Amino acid sequence: MNDNQYSGASEAELGFLKEIVRMLPAGLTVQDAHGELLLVNDAAAAQLGMDGSHPSPDLAPRREACRQALSAGQAVVTEEALHRGAARQVLLTTHRPVRLAGRELLISASSDITEQKNFEDQLFRSAYFDELTGLPSRRVIEHHASNLLAADRGGERFALAFLDVDNFKHINDYYGHAVGDALLVELSKRLGRDLRDSDMLSRISGDEFLLLLSPIQSQEEVAEFMQSTLERLTAPFFIDNSEVFASTSVGISLYPDHGRSFETLRQNADVAMYRIKNDGKGSATFFDSSMEREALARMKIEQSLRQAILEKRFCCAFQSKVDIRTQAVKGIEALVRLRDDEGVIQAPGSFINLASELGLIDELTHLVLAEIVKSIDLINETFGAEATISINVAAKQAGNPEFMRSFARALEETGFPQRFMIEVTEDAFVAKNHFQAEILPMFRKLGVGISIDDFGTGYSSLSALADITADEIKIDRSFITDIHQRPRSQGILRAIESLSEALGMTVIAEGLETYEELAYLQAATKIRYAQGYYFSRPIFLEELKLATPASSESRASVASRPTQQNRQGYSRASGYRR
Repeated sequence: MNDNQYSGASEAELGFLKEIVRMLPAGLTVQDAHGELLLVNDAAAAQLGMDGSHPSPDLAPRREACRQALSAGQAVVTEEALHRGAARQVLLTTHRPVRLAGRELLISASSDITEQKNFEDQLFRSAYFDELTGLPSRRVIEHHASNLLAADRGGERFALAFLDVDNFKHINDYYGHAVGDALLVELSKRLGRDLRDSDMLSRISGDEFLLLLSPIQSQEEVAEFMQSTLERLTAPFFIDNSEVFASTSVGISLYPDHGRSFETLRQNADVAMYRIKNDGKGSATFFDSSMEREALARMKIEQSLRQAILEKRFCCAFQSKVDIRTQAVKGIEALVRLRDDEGVIQAPGSFINLASELGLIDELTHLVLAEIVKSIDLINETFGAEATISINVAAKQAGNPEFMRSFARALEETGFPQRFMIEVTEDAFVAKNHFQAEILPMFRKLGVGISIDDFGTGYSSLSALADITADEIKIDRSFITDIHQRPRSQGILRAIESLSEALGMTVIAEGLETYEELAYLQAATKIRYAQGYYFSRPIFLEELKLATPASSESRASVASRPTQQNRQGYSRASGYRR
C-alpha cells in the first residue's frame, strides 16, 4: 500500500471514529489543562446546553471538579444536577486525567441518571414525608427530637404536642373521603403557620399530628401559642362547596418535666390528649401525673377486655319493650354486660367505647348474637315467641359494609332472622356512607327490622327523619325524664310522635322510670310502647334459669309487671342501658 493509500485509510478510520464518538449515548468531552474544550459529542452538547436547544446551565461545579481531577492526577466521580428553569437533569460524570502527545488532558464521560434519582427521591419522600400533606413523617420528628435529647444543652427545654382532629370519622362519613383528605391538607397549613425554623409539625397517621416546639422558655409560652393555634382553627374550611368546621384536641408534654425520651414524651402527650377528648374536645392541656394513673387504669381495662373476650366472660341482659296500656311484652333488647375477674357485673359504660376504639366491638356484637341463639328457647318461654329481639349496632359498625355483610349472614344462619331488630343511632343514617342505599336492603331482604336508637341526641333533625327508612324510633330518655313537668319536651315529643306516625314508624319511649311519666304518656300521647325501669330492669339469663319450668307466669311478671319498687322509680344512674 502506498503512502497515499495509507493516508486515505487513516483518514477514513479517523472519520469513522469521530462519527462513533459523536453518536455515543453517553456525553463525552475532552478539555485541556486550561479548561478549553477540545471535543464535545452530541450527547454532551445536549446535556450542557451547547446545542442551542436549551439555555446553558451553570457549569461552575463541573469546572471545579475538573480542576480537582487535574491537580490530583486521579479520576473524580461526581453527580451533577443541571437546572433549566423548573426542569432538573442529573448526570453521573467521571472525570479522568490523561497524558497524550505530551499534553495534560481531561476526558469526562456523563450518563443521564435523572429517572433513577427521581425514583430515589420519591422513595425518600415516601419514607420521610407524608404523601398527602407533605409534612415530615413520624420517623423525621422522632429523629429530630432524639438529636435534641442527645445534645442536652444545659437547661434547654422543648414541648411535644399530640394533636387529634375531633370527630374526623363523622366528617369523612358525612362529606366523603376526598373532602376529609382536603381538610387534613388545609388543617396542616393552619397548624404550620407561625412556626419557627427550629419547630417541626408532623403527620404521624390518619388525623393525628405531632408538633415539636424548640426551644421554649416556659409552659405559659407554649399555652399561649397553642391557644392562638386552636383559635385559628375555629374559622370554617371551605372545601368542595362545603363549609366544614373542625376542631382539634391537643395534649402537651414538656422536656424534661414530663420525660427524658421521645417515646415517654409522646405517650404522655397522648395521655393528655385523651383527657381532653373525654372532657369535651377542642382544647389543649398539659400532662400531669394524675393522667398517668388514669392511663394505667385504662390499660388495665383494655387488657381485661381482651382477656374477657378470650374467656367469653360477656353475658346478656334483656329488657322488655312494653305496651304501656296492656303491659304486654312487644319485644326485648339484648344488653351486653361484662363479668369481671371477681364475677362482678360491669355496666357497658366502662368498656363499650374502649371496645369500639380497640376494634373489638364487632366480636362483641357476634358474641351477643351467639348468646341469644343459644338461649332462644328460654327467651321464647319467658317473653313469648313473637317478641322481637333487638341488638345494638354502633354507627361505626353500621358504616362498615364488610361487618354488616358478615352480621347479616350470621342473622340468616340463626334460622329466624325475622325475629331480630337492629338498633342503630341516628348518625348512621345521616352519614354519607350509603347505609340506606347499600346496607339496609340486605337486612330488609331477611326480614330484619331497623330501629333508630337514642333519637334526638345525634346530628339529625325532624326534617332528616323524613328521609330515614326505619321500622321503629326510640325517643331518648332525656326527653322522657320528668316529661309531665317539661312543656318544651312535651312539644318536641308531640312533633316526633306525629311525624313517626305519618311515616309508619312505631315509637318507643326510652328510660321510663316513674308513674307520673307513664301517666302523662297514657293521657297526653298516642305512644303505645315504652322501655325502662318502671316496667322491668334488665334481666340476666341466670335469673330466668332459676325459675322452675312450672313458673312461667312468674317469669313473665319479672319481665314486664311493675313492682312497688318500679312504681317508686329507680335511681336514674342505675338505668344506664349500654
